[in-house]
Amino acid sequence: MKNLWILSLFLIALTELCAQGYKVGDVAEDFSLKNIDENYFSLADIQDAQGYIIIFTCNHCPFAVKYEDRIIALHHEMAPKGWPVVAINPNNPDIVPEDSFEAMQVRAKEKSFPFAYLIDQGQDVYPKFGATKTPHVFLLDKNLVVRYMGAIDDNYASPEDVSIHYVRNAIQAIQKGQDIIPSTTKAIGCSIKR
Repeated sequence: MKNLWILSLFLIALTELCAQGYKVGDVAEDFSLKNIDENYFSLADIQDAQGYIIIFTCNHCPFAVKYEDRIIALHHEMAPKGWPVVAINPNNPDIVPEDSFEAMQVRAKEKSFPFAYLIDQGQDVYPKFGATKTPHVFLLDKNLVVRYMGAIDDNYASPEDVSIHYVRNAIQAIQKGQDIIPSTTKAIGCSIKR
């Protein structure tokens, strides 16, 4: 049992080390994924966007759950300024049934998600981004250039104790034509289940 546990940890670490994906400055591809309303959704569907807050998240991960209210608040604050949240569940529901499409619909209704909540059904999109955790943020400008990637803020455990709002600060820097510092942070969360 101990050897199996060590092998699992090794494989998770190897997956993260070998993860390929976008870097800051790369141009991301648009995607077409199924939304909780049963329609397919792509970034091109959003009119007058200044950029996109792509967040790989899910239902079951305790880190993702702790961030749900903050993600909702971020969308309410930033979407009117042209920066909507687009949430994507990258997990395989065969491994984590709590992350099934039907469970996503239930969770979105319970929390009144005001943003698109998409399923990466074939698990084709998250590797392109290089997402490794839930939650994991990729901030794209209106030209789909990756401008920031990593954590939402600096304190997953307690919203009251957040001192650095990475995503909010990155958007403000873009709006002012300033460099984003930092442009990359470590995403803290659960590993993506594949």
